[in-house]
Amino acid sequence: MGKVAVLGAGSWGTALALVLGDNQHEVRLWTHRKEQAKEINETHMNERYLKGIELPKQITAYHDLQKAINDVEAIVLVVPTKAIREVCQQLKGLLHHKVTLIHASKGIEPDSLKRVSEVIEEELPKDLYGEVVVLSGPSHAEEVGARHPTTVTVSSTDETLAQHAQDLFINESFRVYTNPDIVGVELGGALKNIIALGAGISDGLDYGDNAKAALITRGLAEIARLGSSMGANPLTFAGLTGVGDLIVTCTSSHSRNWRAGHLLGKGYKLEDVLDQMGMVVEGVRTTKAAHQLSAERGIEMPITNGIYNLLFNQKKPKDVVDQLMNRGKTHEVEELPDDLSNQTL
Repeated sequence: MGKVAVLGAGSWGTALALVLGDNQHEVRLWTHRKEQAKEINETHMNERYLKGIELPKQITAYHDLQKAINDVEAIVLVVPTKAIREVCQQLKGLLHHKVTLIHASKGIEPDSLKRVSEVIEEELPKDLYGEVVVLSGPSHAEEVGARHPTTVTVSSTDETLAQHAQDLFINESFRVYTNPDIVGVELGGALKNIIALGAGISDGLDYGDNAKAALITRGLAEIARLGSSMGANPLTFAGLTGVGDLIVTCTSSHSRNWRAGHLLGKGYKLEDVLDQMGMVVEGVRTTKAAHQLSAERGIEMPITNGIYNLLFNQKKPKDVVDQLMNRGKTHEVEELPDDLSNQTL
């Protein structure tokens, strides 16, 4: 079995390290917090981020990035999207051999409007990894840590690298599919966090299941609309990284985006919500990026824009919902692009 570095010891990074450890790989879990590395190595637990889960003995935590990546065959990037550039810049000076590079971060960079793989490609020479692989899908870290059945997707423009990532992770409780549509896989994983904020807001307002079902369904339409304009296959959004990830993120209290939205729906201010969460809420940053993308591309995204106004323009949750409900009449079903109109949905 191989040596794999997992960069980022939050809940998702720790859960993926656990999967790799269960598969008997030598796993090096890197954290920028020295005390966290000490806790993991001494107790085989990461209590703050994966409470009550004992980690496999194959996992060793590192505070030194150079030592963590020495001689590894694969690097899994699981840091918050706002830290991707910084970590890649560090890797550029420390990595001196070719690896399989996998990222499992879900977001879009505001202002540059880059997907995570595009940020990586800007910061790291391709001779160090060939092509980026993305891992995404409906997957709460808490459930992965408990070895509950979970299914995800890996995607790359290089099918061989995607299959290698599939081989690294797949086991009896963690099933991995491949999908060549890296644009759709990344966008589905990022944009669903916006809709999860909206689902939490709806629940915080006590609007019930009808409203949330509508929000999820119309949110999926927005995701597919923007994704198609950026070159994604619309069928990807009917799969694990689209509707699958939407369901799990919009309907569970495990979801930090849903929890943040729930607090917003209850009337808390954004800064207080983020302080209370104590973890990165990717949907907030991604809402800003998606709002910029929709304006730049002329794509109609009323739910995204409503949540943007709530987050950044101090609109009240109820006013945003009322505005959405009182929009002009329109059709539900949209026409597919010509090259997909003859495919079976």
